[in-house]
Amino acid sequence: MKKLFLIGLMLISYAAFSQTEGYKIGDVVKDFSLKNINNKNLSLADFKDAKGFIIVFTCNTCPVAKAYQERVAELNVDYASKGYPVIAINPNDAEAVPDESFEKMQALAKEKNFLFPYLLDPDHIVTKQFGASRTPHVFVLNKTDKGNIVEYIGAIDNDPEVENAGRTNYVKNAISDLSAGKKPVIASTKAIGCGIKWKKG
Repeated sequence: MKKLFLIGLMLISYAAFSQTEGYKIGDVVKDFSLKNINNKNLSLADFKDAKGFIIVFTCNTCPVAKAYQERVAELNVDYASKGYPVIAINPNDAEAVPDESFEKMQALAKEKNFLFPYLLDPDHIVTKQFGASRTPHVFVLNKTDKGNIVEYIGAIDNDPEVENAGRTNYVKNAISDLSAGKKPVIASTKAIGCGIKWKKG
């Protein structure tokens, strides 16, 4: 049943995917300030030594986002020390889905021992700037003299059910290319997951 549900979400995601607004590859990202689960606001500028960022729009409740929680944590463990920390952002409206509340975010982060920021975007301002449409939806940024440049947009990998023996790790490969001074060979894929729960009105 779980497998069929995830397959259904994948098909919906592929059918609905169309990033007509938001950042594109090569765009410079505007800095933002959002509240972290420690009740302090956080911005990209706070990471003075970062070489770039792994921005992950994710949430508490989506089955696909849940399936990727450990892999998001692994990305932070593997790459934060190399200059590419994970910054997770919850774009969902808690009035539409109460389990997406800030308090529930704090509880999840404590339960799962998140070692990366988990920020709340209550008015979808940053979410719309990026053009995120799914949870999870990833944007890999590279810090340059011009600012933080979008170098990859899409899925973490092509294995949402952890059953693909030939998994392609899109985010890991993108960062590997960037670390070697190259542009990612694959710069864009289709984000697979649940649609973002937007505020009504």
